[in-house]
Amino acid sequence: MVTLRPFTEAELGYFDDLPGYDDDPYSFYGFRPGTSAHLRGPWAENQFLSDSNGMLAVVVDGEVIGDVQFRALPYGPPPMSNALNIGIRVLPAYQGNGHGTAAQAALVEYLFATYPVHRIDAHTDITNRAEQRSLEKAGFTREGVVRGAQWRDGRYNDMVVYSRLRTD
Repeated sequence: MVTLRPFTEAELGYFDDLPGYDDDPYSFYGFRPGTSAHLRGPWAENQFLSDSNGMLAVVVDGEVIGDVQFRALPYGPPPMSNALNIGIRVLPAYQGNGHGTAAQAALVEYLFATYPVHRIDAHTDITNRAEQRSLEKAGFTREGVVRGAQWRDGRYNDMVVYSRLRTD
């Protein structure tokens, strides 16, 4: 069973052990050994959870197998126009077992219960078919493609946009 919870200080080493591009190309954005040292301050401040963004550990059988993140995404000036954009990383050894789908569904449930948002967004690389299937299984609706939106792997990549509304 997948659960989400805040990272403990002892688990910050998880970020030092993240795989590189060759092992996990859709989740690699430059974390390097020693990353946990840079994260100790933000973790001590709020355990990676604030009013507008956050990160939680994805846990299976007591072991951290990944993380989910969220951040505010404004669609207009009033606060009611804010959405939350989510992301996920599941370590390669745990991919393909439904853990990502379960984690994203749990994150949506947590966010709607905790934050006054109407919309949750997710964007994924247009070639990341596994994540697209996972989002659809977690109840997200595919909305379209944002061209050249993300710099990764030495080039701009198209992204597929998904959403879940509180009324879905």
